[in-house]
Amino acid sequence: MTRRTRNWLLLAPAGTWFLVMLIIPLTVVFIFSFGERAPAGGVVPAFTFEQYANLPARWAAFKNTMTLAPIGTLSALLIAYPLAYFLAVKSGPKWKTILLVLVIVPFWTSILIRSYAWIFLLGGRGIPALLEMVGIEGVRLINTPFAVLVGIIYGYLPLMVFPIYVSLDKLDERLLEASSDLGAKPWRTFLQITLPLSIPGIATGCMLVFILLMGEYLIPALLGGGKVFFVGNALVDLFLQSRNWAYGSAVAVTLVVVMLITVTVYMRLINRLGASREDVSIM
Repeated sequence: MTRRTRNWLLLAPAGTWFLVMLIIPLTVVFIFSFGERAPAGGVVPAFTFEQYANLPARWAAFKNTMTLAPIGTLSALLIAYPLAYFLAVKSGPKWKTILLVLVIVPFWTSILIRSYAWIFLLGGRGIPALLEMVGIEGVRLINTPFAVLVGIIYGYLPLMVFPIYVSLDKLDERLLEASSDLGAKPWRTFLQITLPLSIPGIATGCMLVFILLMGEYLIPALLGGGKVFFVGNALVDLFLQSRNWAYGSAVAVTLVVVMLITVTVYMRLINRLGASREDVSIM
């Protein structure tokens, strides 16, 4: 058996799974997007761009998704990085294990239950009631973009923490000591050594969170109360309620294209930042 044959055999299981579970479904959705809605729901084969011409009707869903997904990703990063830094650099072995377990604990509970907990906290008998007790009245938190953003950060924070933690945990402390011995201030050491070397973790965490947020459905549905729609909510409405599969397919294809463009631009930016990280490693 040749080396090339062995390589193909090793790739065959993953390649088959990729073809069956991703390429073929996307191809079917792409074909459906050029069809028309059947009278009783579903799709009638056709070749028309009518569904794509109607995309502006779902502009609110795209706007909410393309606004809250990046903001949620950035907010999760700003919260996760100090936590990951403390876990990897500042905490001792005993506390590190305990804190890592505490970060994992929310994943032991269904996101549905955690979202319902936030419905209570942000609802009239939760935080707004406490604010009324101190004289701040008329505060509404639930069914707002803020509520959705809080749910996003809470739900996806661990996915941001762990990749950054892994990058920082592998950080060579000798580089930090050398920087200190050369007279660099702590903030300069962080900006020139710690931050560049943690870029792989930042890139991975942001990618995981952003891609998942682009297809998020449950958090906007519960904490948005039907007033803050994501594209995922629009797709559920089109496929399951309106049964307009052709239009839903056009929306889905557009979402995939937007994600591909965004991820491509993001990866090019990360590759450029990676060049500076390699310079730091060589030094």
